[in-house]
Amino acid sequence: MGFVGEVWRLERGGESLGEIVIEEADFPWLSGRFVPEPAFAEVEPWFVEAIALMEAEEYDRFEDAYERIARTLTLVAPAGPVAEFLLHIEGDRADFRWSDEPFDET
Repeated sequence: MGFVGEVWRLERGGESLGEIVIEEADFPWLSGRFVPEPAFAEVEPWFVEAIALMEAEEYDRFEDAYERIARTLTLVAPAGPVAEFLLHIEGDRADFRWSDEPFDET
């Protein structure tokens, strides 16, 4: 697919937190190798918490925890920032879906 090989960035307030090198595209999900910058260490616990809550099937708590990620961080495609995303980072792996428009909440 056209996404494989692209480099996406995770940012906070313009500061780079890391890059995602796309290795697989299974619409609507993309996944790849996550290469963190030192600043990622500050937000990594947010992702650890979100994954733990999702695995424990505590979906209401997951949504609250993930809101901090969505509100604070920016996912940047090669063409520029995306409007909305759902991103999971675990170790050196990242899986995400994104949209140029806000997700439909219905």
